[in-house]
Amino acid sequence: MSSRRLLSTLMAFVVTPILFGEVPRVLPAGQVPKDARLQPLKDLDGYFPFTPPSSPDEWAKRAELVKRRVLVSQGLWPMPTKTPLKAVLHGRVERDAYTVEKVYFESFPGFFVTGNLYRPTVVSGKVPGVLFAHGHWANARLTESTDAELHREIAEGEERFEEGGRSRFQSMCVQLARMGCVVFQYDMLGNSDSQQISMELAHGFGKQRPEMNTVENWGLFSPQAESHAQSIMGLQTWNSIRSLDFLLELPEVDPERLACTGASGGGTQTMILGAIDPRLKLSFPAVMVSTSMQGGCTCENASLLRVGTGNVEFAGVFAPKPQGMTSANDWTKEMSTKGFPELKNLYKLLGAPENVVLKRGEHFPHNYNAVSRGAFYNLLNRHFKLGKSEPVLERDYKRHPREQLTVWDASHPQPQGGPDFERKLLRYWHDNAQSQLKQELQSVDRFKKTVGGALDIVLDRALSSAGEVTWDQLQKIDHNSWLEMRGLIRHSGLKSELPTVFCYPKTWNGKTVVYLTAHGKSSLYFNDGALKPEPKRLVDSGAVLVGVDLLHQGDFMADGQPQARAPKVNNPREAAAYSFGYNNTVFVQRVHDVLSVVRFVRTHEKKSKQVAILGVEGAGPIAAAARALAGADIDIAAIDSAGFRFGTVPDIFSLDLVPGGAKYLDLPGMLALSAPNRLWLGGETGSEAELVKNFYKTAGAEGALSLYNGSAEVATSQAVSWLLNQH
Repeated sequence: MSSRRLLSTLMAFVVTPILFGEVPRVLPAGQVPKDARLQPLKDLDGYFPFTPPSSPDEWAKRAELVKRRVLVSQGLWPMPTKTPLKAVLHGRVERDAYTVEKVYFESFPGFFVTGNLYRPTVVSGKVPGVLFAHGHWANARLTESTDAELHREIAEGEERFEEGGRSRFQSMCVQLARMGCVVFQYDMLGNSDSQQISMELAHGFGKQRPEMNTVENWGLFSPQAESHAQSIMGLQTWNSIRSLDFLLELPEVDPERLACTGASGGGTQTMILGAIDPRLKLSFPAVMVSTSMQGGCTCENASLLRVGTGNVEFAGVFAPKPQGMTSANDWTKEMSTKGFPELKNLYKLLGAPENVVLKRGEHFPHNYNAVSRGAFYNLLNRHFKLGKSEPVLERDYKRHPREQLTVWDASHPQPQGGPDFERKLLRYWHDNAQSQLKQELQSVDRFKKTVGGALDIVLDRALSSAGEVTWDQLQKIDHNSWLEMRGLIRHSGLKSELPTVFCYPKTWNGKTVVYLTAHGKSSLYFNDGALKPEPKRLVDSGAVLVGVDLLHQGDFMADGQPQARAPKVNNPREAAAYSFGYNNTVFVQRVHDVLSVVRFVRTHEKKSKQVAILGVEGAGPIAAAARALAGADIDIAAIDSAGFRFGTVPDIFSLDLVPGGAKYLDLPGMLALSAPNRLWLGGETGSEAELVKNFYKTAGAEGALSLYNGSAEVATSQAVSWLLNQH
């Protein structure tokens, strides 16, 4: 009979049984699993290699997933509503062959993008449009080099002119306008005229602000902002998208010849925009694409962004469109041998090896000098067919003083910023997303594409899909009517070891119940080792009962004390993105521990009649997330949510933090994705319970949902009773 197969698997490699009555440990006291996830976390200074795909079809699927990861991490899935820009252009200055204007417009209502627009004096037909995103130079658009800086740059061959060489930012824009391009150089947040969010907050944030960590009207970097996928980087990326919108509102700009360039932090913006906005036709991220350091500023980091990926792959998503990049004596110095060859192979696979170039400059420091700018001019000239002789060389020009460039004046007053504005901005961003997401509930397909597609990233669906799941039995105890097997479930892909207990009735009815609580497998037992009443009911009914210590539960804790806070990277700045932009949170890893257990049961007993999960006593949210990913692989689920919400998690290093977890209708959104599979649900009342109920109805599975509104004290008992009645 089929039940013997699972039993024989569980009983393999049995060692001497221990005595009944001991506390249910799998490993000896003080010993923890040999689980790779207990090692230090990856950080921005790690190694981020790129492996080219084996076929265009494989890459198309991977590129779509990476693009979606970028969009979700930036808070742009779904894309916010594009409101009128209400662009204002003023202060026009005319020079030899080009003009300069001051610009501001609203990316969100009341949130302003500032910059300068350079245009050719004479325009014939449609001309290319170029976005120029500066990096981490103070007052970048408005600043000039000192005498000492300029003289060193000229001496080293970085700049050519005493006059124009003082501003690499003006130099780029003037040259491009002289070449016949329309150029918009826009400010990064907190830089030059963009002061509604300060430089200190956008780029220098270091300590959590308790007054901004509120369930309503929260601020940036708070646990609430993280759970709603709101970040400085996301706002800056949105401004880049809207800056492209601004260029396209200009009648002379050719939508088929749009380019973006920038260095350092501007290079980050360039590669991110190239990965997510198909309107861009040419990209040139300077001194940023690398398998090494990925970007040190808070404006370059967002939770979820680089989990399982990195900057070289972001650049790869732009393929096969024309793309250039530069290296310098910084973290990009090994790009010619680590990263660029793989990008070249990707472009070759896609039939355009000549479309990607690297201008090496390891003899120069980190900057966007005249040599690097020249590489961009040549790439632009070649692919946008500007007809200039190559190599294209800059000509000198008369620098524009600050007053000709700065946007705000008496007739155009600077808008207010500060904490109240910050709260209002995030509120608008949140409300806009919620309005869109609630509309998706009306269609099963749309809801699964939008919310399900987002949770694929938030919960990292692919994390535990690769690798084998095996069982290493360490102990066996005979309890007359049932057997207790203790051992480790190993996942080769995750390199995880899960201390697990199987309570196996000698007369098995074909059901398996994975019993989840906040305290791991110890919740099955009294201190004397006897099963508690509800677990005993399940075993007595003939069901196999599985208890497991998820990451940082039970046997994972050498001292036996519960884990208080999540591990974090060694970075003194209290921004969650430095840890969770590169690593999954504890909550997400625990979800995949559950999926590992389910996969083991499915793999080793394919004829099992029923696989169920029971998530109670603090584990309801984990069970809900696991069910959202597993779908029909979990036949039935009984979940007591206890009203948990990701949006109320109070600490960026809480074990329950999930970046993006609250955005997608919070836990009810995950629970809705259980449809059309059978679900017992406790702890949900009011509009949230109605949300789940209505979506089950939309899915044509209203009868598969059982809502429990009774006492929380007996919720576990009621859940078990429901499980026992499901056949």
